[in-house]
Amino acid sequence: MNGARRRRPRVAIVTEYYPSIRDPVLGIWAHRQAQAARDAGAEQHVIVLHRLVPPRAALRAGPATTARELAARLREPRSQLREGLGITYVPFLSPPRDRAYASWGAWAAPPLALALRMLQRSFDFELIHAHNAVPAADAVRRARLRAPLVVSVHGGDVFYTAEHDQRGATAVRAGLERAQLVLANSQGIADMALERGARQARVVHLGAELPPAGRPRRDGPASLVTVAHLIPRKRHADVLRALAVLEPRHPGLRYRIIGDGPERGSLEALAARLEIADRVDFLGQLAPAEALAQAREATLFVMPSTEEAFGVAYIEAMAAGIPAIGCRGEPGPEEIAAAGDGFLLVPPGDIERLSQRIDELLSDPQRLREAAQRARATVAENFTWERCGEETVAAYRDVLR
Repeated sequence: MNGARRRRPRVAIVTEYYPSIRDPVLGIWAHRQAQAARDAGAEQHVIVLHRLVPPRAALRAGPATTARELAARLREPRSQLREGLGITYVPFLSPPRDRAYASWGAWAAPPLALALRMLQRSFDFELIHAHNAVPAADAVRRARLRAPLVVSVHGGDVFYTAEHDQRGATAVRAGLERAQLVLANSQGIADMALERGARQARVVHLGAELPPAGRPRRDGPASLVTVAHLIPRKRHADVLRALAVLEPRHPGLRYRIIGDGPERGSLEALAARLEIADRVDFLGQLAPAEALAQAREATLFVMPSTEEAFGVAYIEAMAAGIPAIGCRGEPGPEEIAAAGDGFLLVPPGDIERLSQRIDELLSDPQRLREAAQRARATVAENFTWERCGEETVAAYRDVLR
C-alpha cells in the first residue's frame, strides 16, 4: 500500500477549455491544476478537444471575422509543450453550441478515441481525468477505453447544461455515472453532481499563487477591479451602479474591468448614462500574468456574480492582500467566506448593500488594512495551488487503488 501511495499516477487529461496560442486565457485554471498535480507527483499529458467551427458571434460579425477566426483555429499547432506539459489538440466539428452542446461529446468521441489510443503507444496512461461531464467525460465514455475516469465539475454542467434541456441532463448524467470519482470545486457543486448521477464526489478547491507578503501601499485614488468574462451573470452593471452611488463620498474612485465579452457595448453605454465613463477603464482580455498584475493594483476586488461555482478570481485577488466582495447564496463565494475573513458577501442585485460594503472599507483605512491581511491569510491556509495539487493526486491514487 505504501508503494501505491508513492508511485506517480500516469494521467491523460481531457478538456474542452485549455490555453492555446489563439487564446492564452481560456481554461487557464485547468492548466494550473495540471501543473499543480504534476508538481505533486503525477505524470500527465493533456488532450484538448479543439472545435474548429468559429463561435456564433464570429459568424454574425461577417465573412472577414469568420475567416480570421477559422484561420486561427486551423493554425493552432496540434502538438505543444506548455510549461513542461505535453498537449495534443484534437480537432472536431459540431453543430452550434446553443442548439446542440449536449451532443458535442458524440461529435468529439471518434477523434478523441483515436488520439487516446495513439497516446497510449508513447505514454501508457492508467487513468483519465476529464474536465466537465459535457463534452469531455461524455466523449471519453463514448470512446470506450477501459481506463478509470475522474471527472472535474466546475459548475457549467449542473448550472447550465443539465438545466438547458432533457438532452443536456441526459448527457451530464451519462458522463458523471461513468466516473469512478467526481471532483467538485465547492461542496455545493459536489452535492449537485451527486444529484445528477455521480457515484462519489469530493471537493478539491482550485488555488492561487501567494505573492511575497507585505503588499506595498498604493499611491493615488482608490480603485475597484473585476476580472471576468463580460456576460450578464458576472453583474458588472451592479458595480457600475454602485460606483455612481459612491461618487459623492469617493469622487476619485475608479473601476477597472479586465476581460471581454458580449456585454462590453451595453456596459460602456451604461457607464455613459450614469455619467461615470471617465472613471471606468475597460482593459479588455489580458494575458494571465498581465491581468493578475493589473488586478493587484486595485484596492478592492468586486464581482457580485451569480451561478458562481467557485471563483478563482476572488482568491487570486485575496492572495495579494486585496479584500473581495461576492454574492451571497452562491456555492463558491459562500465556501470561500466560510473558510476565513477578507471576503464579504452581499445579496444578489442589491446595489444599496454593495455600495455600503465598498464604502465601509474605503472609509476606514484600519479596517481595510485588517481585511487585506485576513484575505491573504485565508488563501494561505485554504486555497493554494500546492494544496490543490496534493489533493488531486490523492484522488488519482484512491481511484487507482
